[in-house]
Amino acid sequence: MAATPAPKSASRRRPNARGHGELLREEIIAAAAEMLDELADDEALSLRAVARAVSIAATSVYLHFPDRDALVLAVLQRCHEQLVHAGDEAAAASEDPALALRGRILAQATWAQEHPGLYKVMHESKVHRRLGMPFKKVLVARTTSAVQRCMDAGMAPADDAATVAIDLRTAVNGMLSQRINEPDLPWSPAAEQIDRFLTKLVGLAPPPRHAGEATPPDVVRSP
Repeated sequence: MAATPAPKSASRRRPNARGHGELLREEIIAAAAEMLDELADDEALSLRAVARAVSIAATSVYLHFPDRDALVLAVLQRCHEQLVHAGDEAAAASEDPALALRGRILAQATWAQEHPGLYKVMHESKVHRRLGMPFKKVLVARTTSAVQRCMDAGMAPADDAATVAIDLRTAVNGMLSQRINEPDLPWSPAAEQIDRFLTKLVGLAPPPRHAGEATPPDVVRSP
């Protein structure tokens, strides 16, 4: 089991003013997220180490989170909120339904590249089996709506959008997880693989390639 990394900042914190307990809760979540991204394993997370990172007593953590699972769940919810926000921003950049869907998926790939340890925990942790993660429904709904827009616009063949969206999410999540866990395989560029998923699973036409077109970095870094 990996050892919990030492906090990057050990300076003593000033106590939050009375009534600002929510600020401390956010600091605890942020510190735990940073550690989980380094550990890539929620079982290796220590609440005492999180407390040290925030410069508080371990008992203060328990005032906000009864156990490690509750803290990990809060981190995973924050990660999903970030993924939804990143996808929404990327999709809003284009009025074309196909490009909006592509942008949403590429934004997910970019987030995974930037946070491989967290992405690994999101999809391999046992916490969701014990506590459930209903907030994941938002991300599923966004993808389903994006697929439905492509169908309504005649850019993809008519089908059950929910089923197609689940197939797409399964392929993308599996691809990203494998790139994180097996970075030494001879991967093609992530954007190209995602385009193949969009063509084969959703039915979108392959996007035109232009000289000098920028693509997001590949997800190849091992946590």
